[in-house]
Formats: sequence, structure tokens, C-alpha cells
Amino acid sequence: MFKKFLGMIMLFSILLTVSCGIKNDNVVYVYNWGEYIDPTVIDMFEDETGIKVVYDMFETNEEMYPIIERGAAEYDVICPSEYMIDKMIQNDLLLEINIDELEYYKNIDEKQINILSSIKDGEKYAVPYMRGTVGILYNKTILDEKQLPYPERWSDLFNPIYADEILMQDSVRDAFMVALKKNGFSMNTGNSSELDIATKDLVEQKPIVQAYVVDQVRDKMIAGEAAIGVIYSGEVLYIQGESEDSGYEFKYVLPREGTNEWLDGWVIAKNSKNVENAHKWIDFMCREDIAVLNAKYITYETPNKKAKDMLEDEYILKGDILLDYTSSNNEVFKYLGEDVEKLYGDRWKVIKGK
Repeated sequence: MFKKFLGMIMLFSILLTVSCGIKNDNVVYVYNWGEYIDPTVIDMFEDETGIKVVYDMFETNEEMYPIIERGAAEYDVICPSEYMIDKMIQNDLLLEINIDELEYYKNIDEKQINILSSIKDGEKYAVPYMRGTVGILYNKTILDEKQLPYPERWSDLFNPIYADEILMQDSVRDAFMVALKKNGFSMNTGNSSELDIATKDLVEQKPIVQAYVVDQVRDKMIAGEAAIGVIYSGEVLYIQGESEDSGYEFKYVLPREGTNEWLDGWVIAKNSKNVENAHKWIDFMCREDIAVLNAKYITYETPNKKAKDMLEDEYILKGDILLDYTSSNNEVFKYLGEDVEKLYGDRWKVIKGK
């Protein structure tokens, strides 16, 4: 609640500044996911550059997009996921990034840049920030106490034996990904029949789901309020670290049916009033020492090659937290167009309305 309240205050201040016609050449307006940067990095950027950072947060790509589309607030730098970057490019909401102005762009792994290259002109409009997978986190301790089996597949999350122990992502694409993959369908399908099957499954699953949440998955799992959560890979290390004294043992699994491999990147809004400062922000995020701080704080996989070499083993996702990017069943979300988005949106309303 505090985070949402703080976000409202920040957004109001931005709107007030814009509406009053106040222009500050020494500012950059940043719109990022919640808990997705080391706060000391913001202070370091301000101290080193003299540029004031006005920072606001969103929970999902779908929450962020209409704010940018309507121009409700004039953000300079935003951090969407790859499919939303594609949508923003197609709808002329982004400026091309001048790579020549980024001294530390050379630190970014070419393989991650290639993921953006799969989007038309993606590498011209975005710089990779973090990547990961979506999987199932389960509390081994609680499941053992209840003598319940460990979930290994998406289909396990539809089993009534886990009633009131499941946390689903409150995100239309991530929720549908679970149900689509469960049935052997592509998570990028635009087939109405396949979406109907997934919708039926999600509606029937809902009575055994404790809650649809986003950032709250972490808090609920740490508190032992739920035993199973659909979660982004980087959250696992954080949860394990925060639970060391709780007696809980957590495991992360990538379901056998395949999952979402995602990449988030920095982009510059088409209506940015501080383009030079936006470039300075993105370049700062590419600096290896800054990337290390961010990777340690939010525990996601950095696409920064130099930063990876500097990270201690405890921050490298491996072993039980397996990031298997080689599975033939894994996919990257794609922007499917407005007509297909409506197919998802209409069915999402049915699911959430039940």
C-alpha cells in the first residue's frame, strides 16, 4: 500500500510539473518496475551527473502502456518487456537510441541484443537491462508437512489437492501462459479455440487459487501464507535469503511443458523532454559496477558481461534455480496485435470477474 501511495504522489508531482509548464533541464523522469533497482544507484547517478531523478513504478506491462500511450505523464526512460517494446515501436511511442552516446553499451551480451533483434528494429530502440524465466516456486517444508507432492508441471497447479496454496500472477499474458503451456499450446497463440480452452481451465482453477498477485508473491511466500507461487526467477534468491531463519526451504522448478523466457530493456519515450539525460541514465545502467549493484539487489540475471564476471557465485542463478534457456518448449512473448490482444483481454475479464 505504501508503494502504491508513494507512486501516486510521484505521478501527481510529475503531472503538476508538466501542467504548470515548469521545465527543468537537469532532470530525468524514469518509469520502472517495482523493486527493480538498487536505490543507492539512483543516488549515485544524481551525485555523479547532477541530474535529478524523478522515479515512478508500475507492476505490469499492461498497467504501464496506456499511461505512455495517453501521454498522461511525460516519462523519459521506461523499462518494458520485449513484447511491449515491440508494441510501443509499432505504435510510434519510442525514440531510437543513439548507441554512439553509450560508452558502456559494449558491456551488453550480444546474445541478449539478438533477442531484441527478433523484434523489428528492436535493437535500435532498446538496451537490455535484466532477463529471466517464469517458473514455479514451492515451499518444500510446508508441502512435506501436508504430505503433498512437489509440483513439476503447470498442470499440477490445477490439482485441487493444492487448494488455497497457489499464487498466480495477476498479469494477463503470464496467467494465460500457464494455461496455454499446460495444454501444449504456444503462449503466443492467437487461436480462439485454444484461448477458450485456456480460459475454461483458468476459470475452473480459480476456486483453488489463494490470490492473483504480482510483487506480493514474495511477501506471501516468505511469510508461509502460501506453498506454491508462479514467480519470476530472480525473486527466488531474494526469498531464499529472507527466509534463512524461518525454517522454510524453497525450491524453484521450470515446468516440463516449457515456459516464458523474458527480457526487459530500457527505452526512451517519443515525447521525452530530456533525451540527453535519458541516454546518460541508460549508459549509467550499462556500467559494470552499477549493473553489479542492481543484480545483487534485485537478484535477476544481468545481461552485462563484465558485471557477470564480477558477481559472486551466490548471485549467479544455477543449480536448483536452473535457468534452462535451451528447452525447445520455452518461448519469448511476442506482441500479437490489437485484434489478438482483444481476444486475451475479453477472456481475462471473464476470468477475473468470476
